[in-house]
Amino acid sequence: VAFSFQKPWLWDHRECWTGYPQQPLQPSLFWYYLLELSFYWSLVFTLPFDVKRKDFKEQIVHHAATIFLISFSYCANYIRIGTLVMVIHDASDCFLEPTKIFNYMKWKKTCDSLFMIFSAVFLVSRLVVFPYTVLYNTYYYSMEIFQPFFGYYFMNALLITLQLLHVFWSCLIIHMVYKFFLQGTMEKDMRSDTEESDKDEEREKKSEKEKNGITYFSNVTSNNYIHRNEPLSNRSHLTNGHVKER
Repeated sequence: VAFSFQKPWLWDHRECWTGYPQQPLQPSLFWYYLLELSFYWSLVFTLPFDVKRKDFKEQIVHHAATIFLISFSYCANYIRIGTLVMVIHDASDCFLEPTKIFNYMKWKKTCDSLFMIFSAVFLVSRLVVFPYTVLYNTYYYSMEIFQPFFGYYFMNALLITLQLLHVFWSCLIIHMVYKFFLQGTMEKDMRSDTEESDKDEEREKKSEKEKNGITYFSNVTSNNYIHRNEPLSNRSHLTNGHVKER
């Protein structure tokens, strides 16, 4: 991402349309696109083997929209808009994976610190920077040069889809931040609680209760069996409940 910050259109957004469509593809941007597209395709391939979260359907929509967006922006030479979108997404995603790793490692303090940084970067980049630098750019700045055509509507439809997903995940993150301030720690994984993990916890609790119940029942029944089959003349109860042989 570092090489992308040297590009003029990251700071002057009207530069995204200067000379369009005759904008040469630089090697650094080509490799950046290739890495991003490979990354999102890898997420699609690993989805069937990953834990199904409550936002599983939203993840599928997000990955599909992102792949279409990267591919279409490359084919239509919307490279500068595409790099804007990818840089904004990478700004918060680079904090997400370390946060999850430290959460699984039970490093609570490190996880909580990264979680707060991730939340702040995510909310600012997705709810403020993305609409201002990308949506406003593609909706209004492009109209100063070109009349609307198929690429204009298709590109903006994909970007609006991403923004709706940003709002959805922002609500989940705000809810987690609220719980964090109430409880003082982050209990579970990012984005949303997993359905399977919740079910697994319920199964573990249920099995533990059943196990404890079976153990208690077996102890009670075995003691009762011994007491029932032992002649009364051979035993007497003490005050502490123990049996004394005669």
